[in-house]
Amino acid sequence: MVDRLVNSEANTRRIASVENCFGSSGVPLAMQGRVLVGEGVLTKMCRKRPKSRQFFLFNDILVYGNIVIGKKKYNKQHIMPLEEVSLESIADNQTYRNGWYIRTTTKSFVVFAATSTEKQEWMAHINKCVEDLLRKSGKKPVENHAAVWVPDTDASVCMHCKKTQFTFIQRRHHCRNCGAVVCAGCSAKKFMLPQQSTKALRVCDACYERLKHVPSSLGSGEDPAAATGAASGNKLNTTAGDSSNDEDSDEETASPGGESHDEPRFYGDSSVLSAVEDSSTITSPSSATTGSLEAPQVTPSVQSPPAAVATTGSHC
Repeated sequence: MVDRLVNSEANTRRIASVENCFGSSGVPLAMQGRVLVGEGVLTKMCRKRPKSRQFFLFNDILVYGNIVIGKKKYNKQHIMPLEEVSLESIADNQTYRNGWYIRTTTKSFVVFAATSTEKQEWMAHINKCVEDLLRKSGKKPVENHAAVWVPDTDASVCMHCKKTQFTFIQRRHHCRNCGAVVCAGCSAKKFMLPQQSTKALRVCDACYERLKHVPSSLGSGEDPAAATGAASGNKLNTTAGDSSNDEDSDEETASPGGESHDEPRFYGDSSVLSAVEDSSTITSPSSATTGSLEAPQVTPSVQSPPAAVATTGSHC
């Protein structure tokens, strides 16, 4: 079905509509062979709190942006090559449901769907696109991914020294290698993480000491828990944030929270779901998933995040 959409007028119109919604803030998305597979709203866990983001799944890229005007205008366009994408399901808890990790070499974060069915649909379609791309290119799945940032609200004190209390003077910083929230004193050094940047990036002391003794090609994007161990106290959890400098602090002029929820639309072959309809888990191409998909259907975007910590100035 996706292949038949390649040169269809419907696909051309859909992509043109997406470009128009991003306006001058986005880049052209139309190109030979590109198909818009699906679109919809997901709740993205940002540094400060969960926020609604509009996602567009193409057969080769995943695009998302801030919602300025529902169904009409988006900005802050982010483009993620699907060949680098790896998904991992997250088990439901009392606060958040229907979530999963989206990981790439330069950006990793958590998203939540409104229902378990929508989670199944999104993960199945994304994984199918990733598998098709890797099969056609002959490439292997990417193994090293950017760390998922721990949200500001999860750390009232430095996760490295466990002494420094964050205030308006004592700012929060994120280690670019493990994602831990640390103080300036525990993250004064920088290290080259080639997969993330051509410049040396801020890392915590624990990561710096460890990275000095391993090949540089292995230093980037490792699992937060493995990267820092007990020293940083950073553990993967369902309230993980964003590994990129995402503009989640920008105010949105209109939020879909007050509107009726629209189910995502997928234009590809619906048979992609046949393999998971009777299963309680979904497996990504490169990692095993965890947790059940049969939890009660709760919309994360209307739930309150964990107890907030007072904002402490700018973040870096």
